[in-house]
Amino acid sequence: MTDRVQARRGLTATVEAAVEGGARCVLLREKDLPGTSRRALADELRAILAPAGGRLIVAGPDPLGGDAVHLSASDPPPPAGLPLVGRSCHDEAELARLTTEDYVTISPVFRTRSKPGYDRELGLSGLRALLTRTVAAVFALGGIETAAAARSCIKAGAAGVAVMGAVMRAPDPAALVAELVHQ
Repeated sequence: MTDRVQARRGLTATVEAAVEGGARCVLLREKDLPGTSRRALADELRAILAPAGGRLIVAGPDPLGGDAVHLSASDPPPPAGLPLVGRSCHDEAELARLTTEDYVTISPVFRTRSKPGYDRELGLSGLRALLTRTVAAVFALGGIETAAAARSCIKAGAAGVAVMGAVMRAPDPAALVAELVHQ
């Protein structure tokens, strides 16, 4: 997941390194950018992902010329005709509102430095409990900074993990992603 404010090397260089390390899906956030700038960034990131067979997912209902979106918990139902739709969820009530989403992120599993002051964390037991409330693929999110944390989420039943801050802040995003992917 992108966050250009936290990207130690700059956003595109960090994404390039993450892809080099094995990332094959990147979720473009950056919702505060003007539409044309965000579209140009989406095109640039797709070009980075393409040689590796990767996919760009865009936060919000507009795929910005692509085919995958990730919606917030409060966004309306997904747009029709997109082959990949995800949604952020944090509790049972949000999971109960799912319609045709292919996957969800459940967060925050662990305390996260990306959202200081946000003290609620689900822990592995909370993640396990929410996993039983959906048939969509679940990706654990929040505070996942090590291979051990990623492994614990997968052992709890998550299909995988989504990572933002740890990769964005890493001095060597390729090495961190490689560690997370091969955990």
